[in-house]
Amino acid sequence: MASFDVIFIGGGPAGYVGAIRAAQLGMTVAVVEREGLGGTCVLWGCIPAKALLESASLAQKVKKAADFGVNVGETSFDYGVAMKRSRAVAMQNSKGVEFLFKKHKITTIKGTAKLAGKNAVTVKLADGKEEKHDAKKAVVISTGSRVKGLPQAGLELNKTNVLSSDEALILEKAPKTMAIVGAGAVGCEFADVFSAFGTQVTLIDVAPVILPLEDAECSAELTRAFKKRKIEVIAGAKIGNVKVGKDSVSMTIDAGGKSAALEVEKVLVAAGRAPNVEDIGLKENGVQLTERGFIKINEKMETTAKGIYAIGDVAGPPMLAHKGSREGVVFAEFLAGQNPHPVNYGNIPNATYCHPEVASVGLTEAQCKEKKLDYKVGKFPFSANGRARTSGETEGFVKIIRDSKYGEILGAHIIGAHATEILHELVVARENEFTVEEVDLAVHAHPTLSEAIAEACLDSRGKVIHT
Repeated sequence: MASFDVIFIGGGPAGYVGAIRAAQLGMTVAVVEREGLGGTCVLWGCIPAKALLESASLAQKVKKAADFGVNVGETSFDYGVAMKRSRAVAMQNSKGVEFLFKKHKITTIKGTAKLAGKNAVTVKLADGKEEKHDAKKAVVISTGSRVKGLPQAGLELNKTNVLSSDEALILEKAPKTMAIVGAGAVGCEFADVFSAFGTQVTLIDVAPVILPLEDAECSAELTRAFKKRKIEVIAGAKIGNVKVGKDSVSMTIDAGGKSAALEVEKVLVAAGRAPNVEDIGLKENGVQLTERGFIKINEKMETTAKGIYAIGDVAGPPMLAHKGSREGVVFAEFLAGQNPHPVNYGNIPNATYCHPEVASVGLTEAQCKEKKLDYKVGKFPFSANGRARTSGETEGFVKIIRDSKYGEILGAHIIGAHATEILHELVVARENEFTVEEVDLAVHAHPTLSEAIAEACLDSRGKVIHT
């Protein structure tokens, strides 16, 4: 038995960041991980998917190169090469986490862990042997989440033609046709990628709009952009009569009062994720779950069992890497006796990396109406922004929702090029309770995409300049 101050079960964005912060604060730390450090985000999610999206973006730009006076001649696109590059980027990031663990003297234990009381875990190693390790201060569950199939709709994942995002990331070539079931962030990102590499994509969701968690105007704008790129978008849809063949999948889609047959080479199921709560020994150790199957925690990340904590996807939505990382930092600082600022779950940014990108923070307009808030909206289109015109990326807009009386930023929504980068000015503003007037008081460099944020702030006050 080895003894540590803290043992993390899972080395994803929540676990590895929490481990590093705990080590920085003088604790001895171990992380049990059955795959590679970095977890789903680094190996099978954020990082490889964004590498593919970068390839997709380049493919789109090459198609328009002649408009910019750049003649590239005949071009072809190879998904297999893009996929291999994305895997290399993912492994580079995982190696980076390994380096950080060595730097901070964090012990990595390769295997599958299970709770063995409040101060210990057992670990089953790859060779079948079992070890037990002691945690003097805390055991932290950071086991993350996994992709889900849709067996109730006849779409059981089979790794050949009914795929999860994991399998989509390692395809050798782009299929001729693909149906993507689920039009949240993951579905929209893969629709973008495969369309750029020549796949005829049908994007399907049961919700009345794509990106249903985003502001309705952003969802509508993305639908228009996708349709311009010949991505078929079917919202408010019901799937039936699914038949999974050897080389194809057929189904019927009911939407808008009409029924249509669809046959495709591949189906990508992007309909959400489930927390990894099985076989950890939760019930036996008094760790309770919420009604939705996540681990119950308080603001210090404590579960219902003394000495056992939970962070990241397994501890509840939003299931985002940056939310899990912040929980890891806050947990470590509480454990060290510090008094950190609790996680502000009302100011966690959302980011979807399709083209155009979609980014948001705070309330949507529909939520403001539901709460009966007195608000005003300011919008500014990128078509009126000088920097967007120079780059030829004029789709989209900035939308800011502010409190009518004081100018507090209730919500911010951006769809357009680099939206996920320029959003953070507004994340900082909301965290520090800046008003739209205070955001505008900061002089924005010209020409930049960020000028659209200042203009949207002005528009919410009836003072917009450039429209």
